[in-house]
Amino acid sequence: MRAANPTDSDRLSRPLRRVLLLLTLSIFINYIDRSNLSLAAPLLKDELALSPWQLGVLLGSFFWTYDGFQIPSGWLIDRFDVSWVLGLGFLVWSCATAATGLMHGFASLLVARLILGMGESVAYPSYAKILARDFSVRHRGIGNGAIAAGQLCGPAIGTFAGGMLMARFGWRPFFIGLGLISLAWLLPWFRWRPRAPEPARADRPRPGSHIRAILRQRSLWGACITHFCCNYLIYFLLTWLPYYLVRERHFSMDQMAKIGGAAFLSSAAASVVSGWFSDQWITEGPSASRVRKLLLVVGLAGAGLWLMLCVLAAPNLAIILLFAASTFYGICNPHLFAGAQTLAGPQAAGQWMGVQNFMGNLAGIVASPLTGFLVGRTGHFFWPFVVVGSFALLGSLSWIFIVGPIEPVSWPDPPSTSYEKSLA
Repeated sequence: MRAANPTDSDRLSRPLRRVLLLLTLSIFINYIDRSNLSLAAPLLKDELALSPWQLGVLLGSFFWTYDGFQIPSGWLIDRFDVSWVLGLGFLVWSCATAATGLMHGFASLLVARLILGMGESVAYPSYAKILARDFSVRHRGIGNGAIAAGQLCGPAIGTFAGGMLMARFGWRPFFIGLGLISLAWLLPWFRWRPRAPEPARADRPRPGSHIRAILRQRSLWGACITHFCCNYLIYFLLTWLPYYLVRERHFSMDQMAKIGGAAFLSSAAASVVSGWFSDQWITEGPSASRVRKLLLVVGLAGAGLWLMLCVLAAPNLAIILLFAASTFYGICNPHLFAGAQTLAGPQAAGQWMGVQNFMGNLAGIVASPLTGFLVGRTGHFFWPFVVVGSFALLGSLSWIFIVGPIEPVSWPDPPSTSYEKSLA
């Protein structure tokens, strides 16, 4: 499938709809693969006689390579065919998932998780490149909204289905089956992947030719702060919401699974609606910068506010406020990525998102242990929720005051690519 030139047509072309469907499915699988070890943790701990420290290392090790490979992945994506880089990364992370089910010791499991992080590191820089290059500004809202929905449906459906399947068949068959079945995604991807004319070797960006210019952009650092704050909120919910609902709110495990799954599904639905609404709003005349800024700030600040009120409310009201916070997070999510794609443009989208995702995913390393420390010191979740709300406010302020107008950056001496010439 040859990607259509990005235009401002009201309808997304059929080839690009297929591409978007496959991207959404890939991130859905991605988030099941990265979170399934948490579901298997009680079984792993007992079967392999793992200490709490070893289990904690295994649960956190994914982020070591996932975050560490963001910037190299972004460079590869800007230099080589993004569809092949994404396909290779998908192959690596699916094989790592299947291999996890064959491991019988701490060291081998650790290696499998590190390889999983390496493979999955290509995902968001690849999505940024494809959406910035092949989707018009008026289609990036629904594009990022669909991908955000896939991201949030992964842990929601993974918790429901994964828990039941592991209880019935064990954790090893689940990992092996999921990894091998996921490989089927590669067949439609290499048939329908977006194809752009390959740049001539002389036209390809030199190593580091954009990264230095990217790091000088004030908007990048504002977007990194906001990305960190958004991720702190979602990683807090992914890692600590089940514990909070069971231990502090005294819900049963069955109630916890239903509440947590429904919260993530409400966020997924809000992401799609927010992305679609933003595209329609931009079509009617307001600038993309105004729309992306307003929806992100309202969504992120609202999510933080509802979460802070949630921890103070009675149990039934707290669930309503949790759903409100999840919905508002869904409103903000697509515009964090759409803004980066607009700022970077197709020329530097991979490297920009590599840097931004590297900074943003430091939250995955910070959120879980900081929450555990605060709960351990105070015995309850009041201060962890206050920290989440404060980060949400900080991220909103950064998006308003540090990120400039969401308009394409004028890169110094940009290399002219064959793809760009084909659009002239």
